[in-house]
Amino acid sequence: MSRITCPELSTKIVTADVAARHIDNGQRVAMSGFTGSGYPKAVPGAVAARAQAAHDKGEVFRIELWTGASTAPELDGVLAEANAVSKRLPFQSDPAMRSSINAGDTAYVDTHLSHAAQQAWFGFYGNLDVAVVEVAAILPNGLLVPGSSVGNSKTWLDLADKVILEVNDWHPRGYEGFHDVYYGTRRPPERLPIQLLEPMQRIGDPYLRVDPSKVVAVVETNAPDRNLPFKPADEDSKAIASHLVDFLRHEIAADRLPPELLPLQSGVGNVANAVMGNLADSEFEGLTAYTEVIQDGMLDLIDSGKLASVSATAFSLSAERAADFNDRIESYKGRILLRTQEMSNHPEAIRRLGVIAINGMVEADIYGNVNSTHVSGSSIINGIGGSGDFARNAYLNFFVSNSQAKAGAISAIVPFASHIDHTEHDTQILVTEQGLADLRGLPPVARARKIIDNCAHPDYRDRLNDYLERAIAANPTGRHTPHILAEALSWHENFQTTGHM
Repeated sequence: MSRITCPELSTKIVTADVAARHIDNGQRVAMSGFTGSGYPKAVPGAVAARAQAAHDKGEVFRIELWTGASTAPELDGVLAEANAVSKRLPFQSDPAMRSSINAGDTAYVDTHLSHAAQQAWFGFYGNLDVAVVEVAAILPNGLLVPGSSVGNSKTWLDLADKVILEVNDWHPRGYEGFHDVYYGTRRPPERLPIQLLEPMQRIGDPYLRVDPSKVVAVVETNAPDRNLPFKPADEDSKAIASHLVDFLRHEIAADRLPPELLPLQSGVGNVANAVMGNLADSEFEGLTAYTEVIQDGMLDLIDSGKLASVSATAFSLSAERAADFNDRIESYKGRILLRTQEMSNHPEAIRRLGVIAINGMVEADIYGNVNSTHVSGSSIINGIGGSGDFARNAYLNFFVSNSQAKAGAISAIVPFASHIDHTEHDTQILVTEQGLADLRGLPPVARARKIIDNCAHPDYRDRLNDYLERAIAANPTGRHTPHILAEALSWHENFQTTGHM
């Protein structure tokens, strides 16, 4: 049975190739999707084919591409490989797109995920020509049932001149009722407080809305989300998770956290997934989460009975876990709520709820400045994503990483970060497999000593201490945050020239 039951919109069903004809060179095109979930599966490939055909004839065909966050090879990958993207925002993780950005072929606007929708509303990015949005169903009254992500879909549907809908019946029909789409967005000075007092509180509608007159095409698909398997938790990941969980116990004993903790946020990645696994094996009960994405470990935590509920904007599941969720979707109803990303990442809500934020990092320097996005200062990896939204506004924030990479050639703790996404003022707690550094209330040099002693790998610890002591000695009138500027980035320079820091 067709998932498209709206009489008006059912007359607009076409193939992906026909739908793609509504997208022209130079247009700004927004697509749904967040961390490989809920992105359109067919139209991006058809747009890429159009671009390639144009290029073969010596013609230009490139678009600006906006999304919620990262997508998948069927979207970012095919468009990048066809050289079809002139500008990309606000986050990506595809290897082909990353290469295009780092080669200077695609301009990249890396912005906080809570900012993307509002900045589009403010007109900072220009007029939105076309939105391509995947949904699970279209109801008879024209309302749209979202699938495995919400992201920025609401904003794209509101702002776009034209809309293309992909209706993907791989998503369970049971998704209806899992979503909370906030329609109270206003521009300053008409904004109102966000009345969100607990993670599972509904403040919006369970459906997306669209003006039927703007819909120019509807495409039917049946294709799974991109699902990358998680690596099994290794000893380093388990050690990081253990340090973090022990610290939470310490905070409860110090009466700084309640026994059930505060709402959890966990970034994407194997370490964050391992932390959720450790919590499942812990004594904590009645946990909640207010986060961006739901990974395998968080579903396991729900299944264990430890996690009562989770508010997010998208799933990011392995293929096996996604299939299991789809089979058992009804059992999760009432325990999972998917919001727009401007609400899942809203600074006001994060601060009010007192979120405990756990995010990965590429490196941190001895004073606590954190690089989440770049290699050697110049090459982007993915983007800042939502880590800044949570780190700056959380009750507690953790940045986690292995202490070294590439068989010891790279230290995650360096004299000075080669790129800074989170300043020392926003960083509270660093964790590696070596240990945990609680930086709250410490001045810079004390922070440095704690980071070096607790988080740096032993192979690099003496060199870091040597740098710090010489920096103090070399700056008799600059000992607040002492550096030796000629050496501050020398470790990164060593790596570029010799392959080892």
